Amino acid sequence: MVDFHLDEFNSERGSHMKLVFRQHAIRRMFERRISVGDVNTALTDAKIVEDYPDDAPYPSRLLLGYAGARPLHVVVADNATDGERIIITAYEPDPAQWEPTFTLRKKS
Repeated sequence: MVDFHLDEFNSERGSHMKLVFRQHAIRRMFERRISVGDVNTALTDAKIVEDYPDDAPYPSRLLLGYAGARPLHVVVADNATDGERIIITAYEPDPAQWEPTFTLRKKS
């Protein structure tokens, strides 16, 4: 199976980045009924929730965005050299694990 590609405008850089949906992301999105359009919409005004600077091969981060009223967490990694934003996974945050803003994990 081949990864799925889509262009995205990156307002931070004032340029287009290619969205690359990894096979894992596509599979999980299908299971969770999250569309490519939902992810694209969520990324439009997404906020950084957590940074993972030591991830390889590219640093990644957890973003919170909304597809309509539906909150989505999207894990992305940016490959600046090739102009790619790699979608690693996407899911709807569980209110039992996250504070109401979905930006802080609940203490256990």
